[in-house]
Amino acid sequence: MTPSSELRCAVVGSGNIGTDLIAKLLRTPGLEPAALIGIDPDSEGLTWAAARDVVATADGVDWLRRHHDEVDLVMEATSAGAHRANATLYAELGLQCIDLTPAKLGPGCVPPVNLNVALDAPDINLISCGGQATIPVVAAVGAVTPVPYAEIVATIASKSAGPGTRASIDEFTVTTAGGVAEIGGAERSKAVIVLNPADPPVLMRNTVFCAVPADADHDKIVASIEEMQSRVAEYVPGYRLTAAPSFSSDVLRFPGWSSDVSLNRLAVSIEVEGAGDTLPTYAGNLDIITCAAVRLAQEIRAHRLQGAAA
Repeated sequence: MTPSSELRCAVVGSGNIGTDLIAKLLRTPGLEPAALIGIDPDSEGLTWAAARDVVATADGVDWLRRHHDEVDLVMEATSAGAHRANATLYAELGLQCIDLTPAKLGPGCVPPVNLNVALDAPDINLISCGGQATIPVVAAVGAVTPVPYAEIVATIASKSAGPGTRASIDEFTVTTAGGVAEIGGAERSKAVIVLNPADPPVLMRNTVFCAVPADADHDKIVASIEEMQSRVAEYVPGYRLTAAPSFSSDVLRFPGWSSDVSLNRLAVSIEVEGAGDTLPTYAGNLDIITCAAVRLAQEIRAHRLQGAAA
């Protein structure tokens, strides 16, 4: 690989997320959309991609068997179940994959927290849209004080949840809660997703609750959260706090376990407005994970260039 080489990315899944990924790849220097791969010849996404001179195929992942030498990286934008079925083929063909489903077969990545984790891993997982929005906040709090418990609630417009998202709800809650602990640093965690049917559709809204020691430094926590918000907004411009983080003086108690120190509650509210590339702006939940995939692909390209130059 040379500095002028583009990383050729094949996107598997021609739904909302896959199509939006192609749009972002088309305008990202160093990244090239090698193909959009679906299974429905009448897919609007395939038609959209073909109109922009991107290879669009309804042959499914079998297309990769014939064209794997034209691909440097796969991006999976299907469902957790489909990714579990496809991962064996990617490994057989020696293709690294960024997994945008919550299948969680490989190490998890949330770019502003652990972008350089396991860049050589064959399968890197992006947790979930809710994880991309909330784990940075938990990590920011954890950088200042221990977080014995964190709970996140992600609310998205029902119209933004396609078949892949709806088929992976169980995996969303499990993988997101795991990411809050593993990547965010919380000792215990829980994740909830709400599909809001309101019309007109609502923007993606997320609430993060953290239990923090009563004597924690509030000013340092707020500063850490605000700094993290800026880091996410560098690649997701519509990511913002909707209010200042708030602290409750009520002493928290949890059934089944107790803390050695007195705990208070911290609440943080986040909104994600999409860029509107191919999706409505209310679909910030889709935008944040496609932005994360592109950011990770850029880092993988830089890592491979560094390896080639060594």
